Amino acid sequence: MSRQRSLEVIGQAEEVTIGELVRLSGVRYSTLKFYTEEGLLPFQQAEENLTRRYRRQESLLRIREIRALRAEGRSIPEIKALLGGAAG
Repeated sequence: MSRQRSLEVIGQAEEVTIGELVRLSGVRYSTLKFYTEEGLLPFQQAEENLTRRYRRQESLLRIREIRALRAEGRSIPEIKALLGGAAG
């Protein structure tokens, strides 16, 4: 198992893992995985490495947007339509 990066290092990183996004956002792993699978949370994945990398700032903003829309009672299909999927 690899050693976890500190929150200070993660907070400065351009790209983070889903586990690091969990630590930064306070959102459960299963929820972020669902958002990813639904196309709401874009990621990059190098061919030689199966680890998905998320752009930290863009991902945190997107997570806040999704959570705000969910708090308004919006469904995932409505949120996809409003946010345009993973584009952006």
